[in-house]
Order: sequence, then structure tokens, then C-alpha cells
Amino acid sequence: MDLSKILGRNIRHFREELGASQEEIAFRAGMNRAYLSDVERGERNPTVQVVGRLAKALGVSPAELFRDLSERPGKRSQGA
Repeated sequence: MDLSKILGRNIRHFREELGASQEEIAFRAGMNRAYLSDVERGERNPTVQVVGRLAKALGVSPAELFRDLSERPGKRSQGA
């Protein structure tokens, strides 16, 4: 799986864990909801600054957004 897809899946995962909408996370990160939707689908390649803002909005480290969640203990595979 490419990094754009991993990033998008992780953003969605952490957003859903928080019980937050795309609109809420986009607002916290200072971006448009449609842009966040594109990132979650792996259709956009955000800048490092955008990844940092998204990580802060989600309460995780930027590195965590690129980690393959299927490699985490106790987590089931996110698919390939």
C-alpha cells in the first residue's frame, strides 16, 4: 500500500476513534472539509505542514499517521 493510502486510512481511523466528523477535524486543522475527504481517500498528497496540523487536530504524532496499523499489536489488518 502506498503512503497516501496509509495516511488516509490512519487519519480516518483516528478521527473515528475520537468520534469526530470530517468537518470538525478540518476546522481544527484549518482546512476545508472537502480537502480532508480527499486526503482520507488517498487522492491528495498533503504537505508536511498539513500533516502536522492534522496530527495535532487528532491528538497523535505525525509519525503515527504513517504507521501501518496492521503492524500494531492487537489490531486487525486495515487491508492492502
